[in-house]
Amino acid sequence: MTTIIELAEDRHWWFATRTWSLLNLLDAHVPRRDGDVLDIGCGAGNMIHHLSRYGRVKGVEVDARPVAMAQARGYDVRQGDATRAIPFPDASFDLVTALDVIEHTDDDAAILREAYRVARPRGILTISVPALQSLWSYNDEINGHRHRYSSRELRERVERAGFRVRRVTFGFFLVFPMSAPLILLRNRLGAKKELRSHHLSQDEYQVEMEPVSPWLNAILRGVGRVEAALVSRVDLPIGTSLMCVAEKV
Repeated sequence: MTTIIELAEDRHWWFATRTWSLLNLLDAHVPRRDGDVLDIGCGAGNMIHHLSRYGRVKGVEVDARPVAMAQARGYDVRQGDATRAIPFPDASFDLVTALDVIEHTDDDAAILREAYRVARPRGILTISVPALQSLWSYNDEINGHRHRYSSRELRERVERAGFRVRRVTFGFFLVFPMSAPLILLRNRLGAKKELRSHHLSQDEYQVEMEPVSPWLNAILRGVGRVEAALVSRVDLPIGTSLMCVAEKV
């Protein structure tokens, strides 16, 4: 069952595109492959098997349900609230990630301060967030988002926490001409499209994945591969997501 869940996540075009882009960003900025890694807001450990290419990965998650699921997968995940205190000592990690996490709280600065505290000197922080408040939709509401970010906002908040920003780039640039008008049209029509989880019983916890037909998923995965290659070279100018890589100074 564990393998099926992980493959379902990795095969979905949205998660695959984000993963490929993030790994291309990290490969260029993480100097070692045997370090200590912390994934803040790790959920059920969706990214831990990918982040393990950089070393020994630990996770912290506020919700007990995904913590139990991650631990059942064999991951080192602890329950804790990153807006208060991450349950690790100062300067413990070479790489800290918060992937689609800080938009879920009104106190994103607290998470960034904790990320700075547990990062080692010259340690790398990597963040992804939903982009552009103008694209706010019902999907943001049902996913518990508090905010969508501009590139300037994200840069300023990361720098305010003490990090030096190396790169900020949009994600989902190539699908933006299709996705942005669709989001705006749904908003105008007052559409409230519910997302559904795949391959899960009702008592399990998992990230939400919007259903996509196999042929469309395959096409969008191909587009995602192209975009990830672009991200490794240039900062993309627009998109529905933002990714930031920064260094503790």
